Amino acid sequence: MAISVNTMRAIDHWVGVPLCALISPVVALIDTVKNAFTPGLQTPKKLLFIELSEMGSAILVDPAMRNAQARGAELYFLIFKSNRASLTLLNTVKPENVFTIDSSSIGGLLRDTLSFLVLARRHRIDTVIDLELFSRFTAILTGLCGARRRVGYHIFHGEGLWRGFMLTRKVHYNPHIHITKNFLSLIHAAFAKEIEVPFSKIQIPDSEVQLEQAVINPIALDTVRTRIEKLAKDSGIAFTPGKERLILINPNASDLLPQRRWAQQRFSELIQAIHQRYPQDLILITGSPAEMNYVEKVRAVANVKNALNFAGQVSFAELPPLYTLSDVMVTNDSGPGHFSAVTPLRTVVLFGPETPALYGSIGNSIAITANLACSPCVSAANHRKTPCQDNVCMQAITVPQVLEKVTLQLDAADQAKSR
Repeated sequence: MAISVNTMRAIDHWVGVPLCALISPVVALIDTVKNAFTPGLQTPKKLLFIELSEMGSAILVDPAMRNAQARGAELYFLIFKSNRASLTLLNTVKPENVFTIDSSSIGGLLRDTLSFLVLARRHRIDTVIDLELFSRFTAILTGLCGARRRVGYHIFHGEGLWRGFMLTRKVHYNPHIHITKNFLSLIHAAFAKEIEVPFSKIQIPDSEVQLEQAVINPIALDTVRTRIEKLAKDSGIAFTPGKERLILINPNASDLLPQRRWAQQRFSELIQAIHQRYPQDLILITGSPAEMNYVEKVRAVANVKNALNFAGQVSFAELPPLYTLSDVMVTNDSGPGHFSAVTPLRTVVLFGPETPALYGSIGNSIAITANLACSPCVSAANHRKTPCQDNVCMQAITVPQVLEKVTLQLDAADQAKSR
């Protein structure tokens, strides 16, 4: 049985806090001994990133990873096994340098954790960057992995999650700049010649936030195109790629924060509105295989012939080809908004409990948020857990608002094609 998000949070709190308290002095003692008998630290050569639970973060951290790579570091990554595919979109980290932890069971979690701690030492990882803001588990992994240079976010005198004293380079998390810039500040701390308190006393220009584009396999592109044409034909729809436009609707969001979901009914109404304005275009409602029933409810209520249930029809590796073939996607604040950024696809992303100022897509994206007084209600200070059971922030977003942005993005896509 898979471990639920709330169970993980409970374990992280009730087990993580005492473990951090017990392990911190041991780690400090080991550091003292190492520093007394071994020479000073060199520039990072083997650098490990730890980001377990957020697939979208594997995209948002890519500018930081390439920055480290350009400085001469060999990259490694630790991620939950279920999220590993997110690292294949850009392949910045070599497959053999990706370590995984199976979070589907307590036994698997413990086994893979111990295995990772052995592997980290075997590969002689000298620097580790903990990308997590909300996890004591990753702090413990950082402290115990054997790396002498350990970089991550520390609360200093602020409110937030206490994660012990595992870090040798403590970075101030800035809640007023985009997460990609926060990630880049970790790279500065890792390579800095002098200790700063706190790190990182630098300016990060917007030009640093550049995302590479995925290399699209022509065979995969043809495979996805053929699959779409067949589904349309079987549904009695005349669709010619390049002639009629392809619009994606992604109505779900992960269980990590269900408050991010715009209502199923609203997505159905949006599909109706898009079809009314663009009756010739094909609408694909996307989702994972597990979301097929959720997607089907959206499709059935919309009852639009040109809107098809496309949940589970492409593998994760086929997402870039799908996004390349498409013109616009509307999605909740979730993984697809970030995955699509490695392609030219234009998106409209709906935000509520979180803010696009920190977590917005860095692709061709327009964010919509209601800017309620209570939003954003999840942060580094509350383990991304909100008491809200009534997501008015999402309910306040209207179909006409979204349709207006879809129109803007479709017009921009048409102009790009005509160049």
